[in-house]
Amino acid sequence: MNKRIGKIFKGDRGIWMVFFFLCMISIVEVFSASSGLTYKSHNYIGPIVYHAGTIAFGVVIAVITLNIPCRYFKLMTPFLLAISGLLLLIVALGGGKSANDASRWISIMGFTIQPSEIAKGAIVLAVAQILSAMQQEKGADKNAFKWILWITVPACLLIGAENLSTAALLFAVVFLMMFIGQVPLRQLGKLAAYIIVFAAFAVSMVLIVGDTSKTEDQKLTKTELTNQPPKKKNALEKVMHRANTWKARILKFQQPDPTPQEYDLDKDAQVAHANIAIVSSGIVGKGPGQSVERDFLAQAFSDFIYAIVIEELGILGAIAVAFLYIVLLYRCARIASRCENNFPALLAMGLGLLLVIQATFNMMVAVGLAPVTGQPLPLISKGGTSTIINCAYIGAILSVSRSAKTKKEKENEPNVA
Repeated sequence: MNKRIGKIFKGDRGIWMVFFFLCMISIVEVFSASSGLTYKSHNYIGPIVYHAGTIAFGVVIAVITLNIPCRYFKLMTPFLLAISGLLLLIVALGGGKSANDASRWISIMGFTIQPSEIAKGAIVLAVAQILSAMQQEKGADKNAFKWILWITVPACLLIGAENLSTAALLFAVVFLMMFIGQVPLRQLGKLAAYIIVFAAFAVSMVLIVGDTSKTEDQKLTKTELTNQPPKKKNALEKVMHRANTWKARILKFQQPDPTPQEYDLDKDAQVAHANIAIVSSGIVGKGPGQSVERDFLAQAFSDFIYAIVIEELGILGAIAVAFLYIVLLYRCARIASRCENNFPALLAMGLGLLLVIQATFNMMVAVGLAPVTGQPLPLISKGGTSTIINCAYIGAILSVSRSAKTKKEKENEPNVA
């Protein structure tokens, strides 16, 4: 029996343990945080059955992916780039579904998917392949930098029009991959300087042209998202709407924390109730399923699920969840250090950074250390496309771990004459 299970769940055991605990936490906390969905649908078991089914399907995808030899991922790269690019263009041209003042989703054969999730994995695959193919004795060839930007910048621009935080996350991961892949520091330094100048210019323009009186604060559930018809806006109107939202978030984050008496629970509902959830948690929390603020947080099961985790599991639970992501990144680094070739090492680190940096963004937003970004907590937040694709990322990391060997293991292999 153990041998059969071992044949299915192959690869790094540490990654599997982290994956298992994150999935279990997800099922418990999403069940608790979905009270708003269950109340509106009058179906108290439906949302968690859907989420558990999504996770189960994601585990199947992870098992399938880990059995794909790492070299075949290279063959998938151009197809994934083409598919994600086409879907991003469709969304950018107004073919996506709208929610929360943004159009990030697209409906295909009755399924709602988020093209940016596919694009993130495709870009990481492409960057890993470019860096590995252009490695020299002293690091990556200087032309690798150019090829990476030619692929990354257009994708980030398409994503950033509707989801700036995801574009920034992806670019940060690519930058770190170039650093790990030994792209010349002079090129990275120039890029960092350009990014700082561009960011300062972009923030200035947002503060100038943005109109906070026109932001839409109402948050929609995924059920409402599916039923809502897309809003027809031209490109300029879409950019202006996003500028309004970005300006409101920047101004809110810059403002000093108000006293409890000054809080406007209608205007700042998400941040206010997230703070209440955290403050009322204590060391061990209120216990699973005992959250109070889940009934007031519109995105309790997604963007602000970490606040619910803290409320129910306490400071110890919050530390435990953060520790799981640290272990995930550590295991990815260990796997990368054992790889004989550059491509699997860079792929494992890229995917690990993608998951952990996104988790860091989500947790910082929940505790008030960053402005609201709309990033879900990987492998914990309720989701469809994002959950399944994150499981595929775990499968790819496990595939790399299967083929990774230490130099000592290679030296101990018998020579066959």
